[in-house]
This record gives sequence, structure tokens and C-alpha cells, in this order.
Amino acid sequence: MNRFTISEQFFLDQASASASGGLSTVLNRLTLVARMLASEIMRAGFVGKLGYTGTSNVQDEEVRELDVISNDTTLQVFENMPMVAAIASEEMEDMHVLPGGEDGKYLIAIDPLDGSGNVDVAGQMGTIFGIYKRPATGKPVTIEEFYQPGRNLVAAGYVLYGPCTMMVYTAGGPVNGFTLDRSIGTFFLTHPNLKIPEGTGAYSINEANEPKWDDKTRAMVETFRRQEADVGKRSARYAGALVGDFHRTLLKGGIYMYPGEVAKPNGKLRLLYENAPLGFICERAGGAASNGEIPILDVVPTGLHQRTPLFLGSKGDVEEAVRRMGKA
Repeated sequence: MNRFTISEQFFLDQASASASGGLSTVLNRLTLVARMLASEIMRAGFVGKLGYTGTSNVQDEEVRELDVISNDTTLQVFENMPMVAAIASEEMEDMHVLPGGEDGKYLIAIDPLDGSGNVDVAGQMGTIFGIYKRPATGKPVTIEEFYQPGRNLVAAGYVLYGPCTMMVYTAGGPVNGFTLDRSIGTFFLTHPNLKIPEGTGAYSINEANEPKWDDKTRAMVETFRRQEADVGKRSARYAGALVGDFHRTLLKGGIYMYPGEVAKPNGKLRLLYENAPLGFICERAGGAASNGEIPILDVVPTGLHQRTPLFLGSKGDVEEAVRRMGKA
């Protein structure tokens, strides 16, 4: 596969080997979402879309105008897609059933705009998605159909909006990265068969939360901070956007951590929209993903907006972090 292969053709090639043509169509539509959101983000400052709406989402987080735009754009792009039954979004309390959804074979879980708090400082943002197959078609969609472990994902990916726009995805095989050529609006394969490095990289965590952690978590993070981890020295990097931090970890190695807190043991990040899709990508790239006790992909959701701690990155780094907390 050469670097000039467009993403659309690559999806079709994959369909002939492992993924269905329907899945390739869904992935192509996600590239359309990415292109539309990249454009919205670039011009947000010019048209006054950097601020808050004055409302809160189901997560009790303040909603920015771009959050609403991103969610609405996703729903519009998939509104007439017969192979998609329903969409669950971080921005919606309930799932959104598409017209004719009872016959659709796929479910999409999506965080339309991760890191939207970075928009007014021109920081990194992203979109995270996971695609599941329905247990059966031809009947009304139920919310319980989304309660599948990450091992059941048929595809997952993310889009990074930064100096360039990149889409990274896997349909269960290699992890491949595509870069958007803005001049013609097309994604080209630029990072084939990504593998997360071992023995190098950074650790990423919001260390301002240290007073909220238990003693074992605090001691584990201190080991990385003091560059005394068994896996080697790690610099500290934290972008404040999960997609940005994971993308760097995927390319450079290391670990991303968002542990639970004493008062909030389940942490902040959502299992369906963030942790499972990125865990699926990370494992396919040779890394590991854990909630501190078991692999993220083995956690069975009990609600659309369920939260879990997250330890994500190079296999050795994740294994050491979990071991030092003594929870595995």
C-alpha cells in the first residue's frame, strides 16, 4: 500500500478482505463528518462560534456551540443511511434511532468533539468513534444493544484536528492513519500499519488531580514523574484533549492515564465513546488498555454514559502502572 492511496479506495480494498461493503460505506461517511468538522473548527473564530451555549449536556458539562454543531453534523450525515440503525453520542442523553433503523446492521457510538475546551486557544481537538454490529436486524433497536464490550467492535477510529487533520482507524486488522489534503478535500494514506513503540515516549496525566487520588495511584504517578519506572524514563506531556494525547502516545510510545479518584472511583472518561474505541485501536497497534483492573475491552457497559478509569499506551507502561497500583 503506497502513501497516495485515498481512504475511500482503501476501505473498499479492506471490504474485499475482511469488512463488508456496508461497513466501508459507514467509514466513508465518517470521513465526510471529519471534513465538515475540520472546516467548522477552522472558521469558528471568524464567525463567533467559540463560546458556550449556556446549557449543560447529560454529563453536566457546559456545552459549547461547536459541541452542538459537531453532534448535529454527525446526525445529519447519517440520517439516510439504511445500514446504520442508531447512534449514541456523548452529547445526547438517549440514543438516536435513524429512519428505518430496525433494518440497519450497525450501531455507532461517538464523541463528536473531544477537547472542545481547547477551541478558543487553538488547541488540539478530535472525534472518537466505535462501530458495533447489531445482534439481529428486522426489529426495533433497543438501548441494550449498545451494551457490548469493546471486544465486539467491528471498527473504531478517531480524527485529530490540529496543524493537520488526521483520521486513524482499524477494522480489526492493521491500524492505518490518513491525512486530509485540504486543497482537494481527500484523505490520503500516510501512516500505514501503525505500531505503538515500547521503551520510549511520555506519560500523560492531569497531575493537578493528585490530591484526589488514593495513595497507590499517587505513588505510581510519582514513579513516572521521578523517572524511576522500570520501563524507563518518561517525559511529561498533557494536551488536555484525549485524542491529542493518545495520538502522540500511539506514534511515540508511553502511557496516557486518567485514573479514578477517591470520591469518583469511575473517573471522568466514557467507556462507549472514548475508552473502548481507543482501547481497540491501541491493542491492534500492539499496545494495551486497562481500567486499572481488567482490560478495557473486557468491560461490559451497563449504561450509555458509563465512565471508567483509563490506562492506555505501550504494553509495558500500562502493565507497570496497573501493577504498581496493585489492582490487577
